Amino acid sequence: MFVPRIKKAEPLDGYKIRLEFADGVVGIVDLSHLAGRGVFSLWNERKNFMNVSVENGRWLSWGGEIEIDADSLYLKVTGKNVESLFPASKEDPAYA
Repeated sequence: MFVPRIKKAEPLDGYKIRLEFADGVVGIVDLSHLAGRGVFSLWNERKNFMNVSVENGRWLSWGGEIEIDADSLYLKVTGKNVESLFPASKEDPAYA
């Protein structure tokens, strides 16, 4: 099963992040729709948003306060849907 892994994350202006994934996919994800809402108010200070790190290749982290998983970021960058990334998710469950 394919598991997206983040190799590199570069914070940009406007709450955007340039991401590079282990499979060679590179793109920019716009997180501005989250800024200032709930826990994301941490980003109200620009330095906090710029202090992003990649944890185990599986998520972006902002000091342990905020984490965003690689799967959702990969879907945003590639424009793919969940079923294309995880084909088993569209299978009908079998009931005994």
